Amino acid sequence: MTRSLIPYVYLSPALIFLALLMMVPMISVILYSFQESAILRPDTTFAGLKHYAAVLGDPIFWASLWHTAYFTAMSVVFHMSIGLAFALMLNSDRINPKLRSVLRVLYILPWLFTAVIIAVIWRLILEPNGVVNSLLMTLNIIDTKIEWFSNPATALHAVTAANIWAGYPLFMVSLLAGLQGIPRDLYEAADIDGANGIQKLAFITIPQLMPIIISISLLDFIWTMHVFPLIWMTTGGGPIYATEVLSTYTYKLAFAQFDMSQAAASSVLILIISLCFTFFYIRHQKAR
Repeated sequence: MTRSLIPYVYLSPALIFLALLMMVPMISVILYSFQESAILRPDTTFAGLKHYAAVLGDPIFWASLWHTAYFTAMSVVFHMSIGLAFALMLNSDRINPKLRSVLRVLYILPWLFTAVIIAVIWRLILEPNGVVNSLLMTLNIIDTKIEWFSNPATALHAVTAANIWAGYPLFMVSLLAGLQGIPRDLYEAADIDGANGIQKLAFITIPQLMPIIISISLLDFIWTMHVFPLIWMTTGGGPIYATEVLSTYTYKLAFAQFDMSQAAASSVLILIISLCFTFFYIRHQKAR
């Protein structure tokens, strides 16, 4: 027993530190969600499920949930598609090695930028006098300049595009590492059997990369659900709640309406949704 407890003794400082930083705030938020006027008043009373009912009965919450689902799903799909395309390109022997090195640096640049820089870059690109409007008008695709971040019909798509650009390098790097680990013998055997490039991709490359694709996709789904800085600094959840997501909805409840109890209830609901995907991720990792 002593021998088995020794590793936990060595881990105890880190475990205590993590408990103070993560478990205590998490438990506090859960308790706040059942209190009336939490934090703002010292004499709080038990409110039961009142705040959960208020959040679930708010149409803005359901709109933010739909926006979060769209924003997250589109981001993950295009992160994977663009990341796989660039990874295949960088792993190809047909590209000059020097050019390949330059492309690796260029393709990974969005991953190095902070959310503030990404927001500024995309606000400049998509402003009425920006590059996108100028290019579309030159090609006669549009007649008038579009307010991409100010138009309710385009704001969510514009924010999603910015997030896709910012996040694909993670998939690219992970899939490139996976491609370099696939045995060349498989492709040589496929060449002998007369397989073409698409058949190699479908029957060798994708199946070999599937464990990486599933793991990174689940992690990216969980991370993208919680994206806040990019949306807050581009649209702030507007216009007219067109880009309101769960993170901005909860933030406004807490720091715009100062309803800490309802914000805590919204946070707990987000936690439950995240835990569902975390469960599938852990189950997949155990299966592997």
